[in-house]
Amino acid sequence: MEDAVRDGVAEQRERLMESLRIYGGHYAELSRRFAAWLGLHSTDATAVLEIAAAEERGTPLSPARLSERISLSTGATTALLNRLEAAGHITRAREHSDRRIVTLRSGGHIQERADEFFGPLAHRLDATMAHYPPRLLEQFEAFIADLNATMTGHLTEGDPAAPRT
Repeated sequence: MEDAVRDGVAEQRERLMESLRIYGGHYAELSRRFAAWLGLHSTDATAVLEIAAAEERGTPLSPARLSERISLSTGATTALLNRLEAAGHITRAREHSDRRIVTLRSGGHIQERADEFFGPLAHRLDATMAHYPPRLLEQFEAFIADLNATMTGHLTEGDPAAPRT
């Protein structure tokens, strides 16, 4: 690859990564505000959102998968699930033929509260996205999926912060 092209790609990557960092900051702030609105610790609210989102996708989470998604140890995840279940925010069900498998479900009120909180933003995002052709949005989805796959691959190769020997 020519240096000029490589430099252009690197410059564009930096601009895109900065935009994604800003987006990530906004997402974190929305999550923090949602947690405060529900009266939950931010980690608890993140877990509830992960559980509800997985249900919406038709792929409910197990406690182990939730632990991976929110980067908590299994012990910390169990304590978190105990709190959420005691408060009525989630349920643990054994709905699989293998009764050892636990499925996490959000309480009905959680989806309603999430829709109430995030609904206005969803409408604003829909209005913004309506300005772009569907094909461009499909390409953007594919691009983001590729970025996520690249980052997942990098993270699963080992601890990037570990000293190299």
